[in-house]
Amino acid sequence: MARSYEFLDHPGPIPFAHRGGNGRPENSMAAFQRAVDLGYRYLETDAHATADGKVVAFHDRTLDRVTDRTGAIAALPYSEVARARIDGTEPIPLLEDLLGSFPDARVNIDLKDAPVIGPLAEVLHRTKAWHRICVTSFSTRRLAQMRARLPLYTDADVCMSLGPRGVAALRARSAGGPAGKLIRLAATGIACAQVPHSLGPMPFVSASFIAQAHELGLQVHAWTVNDPLEMERLLDMGIDGIMTDELVTLRHVMAARGQWFRPLPSPGSCHRS
Repeated sequence: MARSYEFLDHPGPIPFAHRGGNGRPENSMAAFQRAVDLGYRYLETDAHATADGKVVAFHDRTLDRVTDRTGAIAALPYSEVARARIDGTEPIPLLEDLLGSFPDARVNIDLKDAPVIGPLAEVLHRTKAWHRICVTSFSTRRLAQMRARLPLYTDADVCMSLGPRGVAALRARSAGGPAGKLIRLAATGIACAQVPHSLGPMPFVSASFIAQAHELGLQVHAWTVNDPLEMERLLDMGIDGIMTDELVTLRHVMAARGQWFRPLPSPGSCHRS
């Protein structure tokens, strides 16, 4: 039942730089550059569309929290959004510029709002980046709408994650529930489950959760893991990917276990550090 996805072709657990990681303003080109310089091949980001259809790599629906300007991105033209500075210093990058600046990187893209779906599909078609992205969302509906657009642009297998309903079904299955819906999802283009490592003090990811996902041909990627002991716990259980803000910490933990691999300049070859 398992399918092959170029995005997931990595010789071990995948380290993801969450929003580019800490040390630089989140979701800025400076943050992504630092992650790449530290040896990260996988970048995690978010996607919104401006009022005139430009796709930006930015987490929030509004500029208010992390920039020196205010307003909803979907209500503003790109010319206004482009004037904002993250932490007062860094411009908000276009997703197309992120993809073009790091052609050897693989990019995990969280769809944050419905208006971004069409513009994002156009960006991915224009950049021919389908093979090196994974699409995720907190909305099952948005994921279904995005999945419906894939045949318009590509015949390749595009990595997509389970939506919230699928994650709930997988968790229920790991506790002995039915697997029918999950089997259908895994067979029709869903490649992974991207989930929180915990809910408050309680772990969300368990050995049975990972085992059930693997039985269905799905990888499990946990976010946002910043504590080294939790990184060790997840790696001991066989997690397939970890998203972190603490880039140096995760690299150290994985290197000590022999699980850190240098970024690859092209698919098909790998080198260990």
